[in-house]
Amino acid sequence: MVEWITTPGLTDYRTAEAWMEARATAIAAGAAEECIWLVEHPALYTAGTSAKPEDLTDPDRFPVFDTRRGGQYTYHGPGQRVAYTLLDVGRRGRDVRAFVKQLETWVIATLETFNVTGEIREGRVGVWVARPEKPRQPDGSMADDKIAAIGIRLRKWVSFHGLSINVEPDLTHFDGIVPCGIAEHGVTSLVDLGLPVTMEDVDVALRQTFDTVFEPKA
Repeated sequence: MVEWITTPGLTDYRTAEAWMEARATAIAAGAAEECIWLVEHPALYTAGTSAKPEDLTDPDRFPVFDTRRGGQYTYHGPGQRVAYTLLDVGRRGRDVRAFVKQLETWVIATLETFNVTGEIREGRVGVWVARPEKPRQPDGSMADDKIAAIGIRLRKWVSFHGLSINVEPDLTHFDGIVPCGIAEHGVTSLVDLGLPVTMEDVDVALRQTFDTVFEPKA
């Protein structure tokens, strides 16, 4: 069984980290079920283990939290659904690359329920949406905007942190960082794409698509 928890309002980031660490430890010890935790955070930036100082372009704009998840700088804030994935990767194949691929596939399947085509780009983390209506890149390639970020950490083969999907955040809040170290592409959201989607709609889609991607643990 995977427990689903949805916390209303805005959740303090350090409080969330402490809760995840305790839950991951309990899962590894066999004392708690796996868990998907759906939250929103106040406006903030997080720095992953690969974050570069120069990618924090406006350090005084929002609180900045160093974290030991993988990846670079990420924004969290109101209007963005954060799905923390506390899952036993050790009993789900013990393959970190395959697990990250599952997270990407889960996001893409969720977006498909709103007729949005999410895509993976070689050498770029997260999930992207092609924007043919925007000017092309200098190399002639189509413009892409990022709609979801992924960054995890493992402890005793239990994952925590997870993914975020932009539902209706203030996209100007991303201006204080180079999101995930990628300066040449933008960010978007479901509402920015013209879809009248609510957070509750996204939560339902995440729940519906989860079992199509993640097989029950052995």
